[in-house]
Amino acid sequence: MKQTPHPKPALGHLRTEQRNRASTRLDQESTLNLVSIINREDAKVAGAVRDALPQIAKAVDIIADRLRRGGRLIYVGAGTSGRIAALDASECPPTFGTDPKQVQFIIAGGRTP
Repeated sequence: MKQTPHPKPALGHLRTEQRNRASTRLDQESTLNLVSIINREDAKVAGAVRDALPQIAKAVDIIADRLRRGGRLIYVGAGTSGRIAALDASECPPTFGTDPKQVQFIIAGGRTP
């Protein structure tokens, strides 16, 4: 049975999908300027995480409660986020002693039937 492709959601309005003006000409920068730009942009992450700490804490509490009651954590991602999901999920059993079925991942792509 052939699968019908799902329409792609319009994501262009999201800030995360916008071009970063600081990095538009990285290929024309000196190495020092290049790594300085990357470092400046990376430094913004801590502030963004700090601003989201209440929501992050709420999510952690909800997930921990569900795991305690026998639930599962399932990561879903595509591209790099999917690979990070796979790495994190596969690291939980040896690091935290979780059942391999408790933390799993789904990565986009693969063979079409």
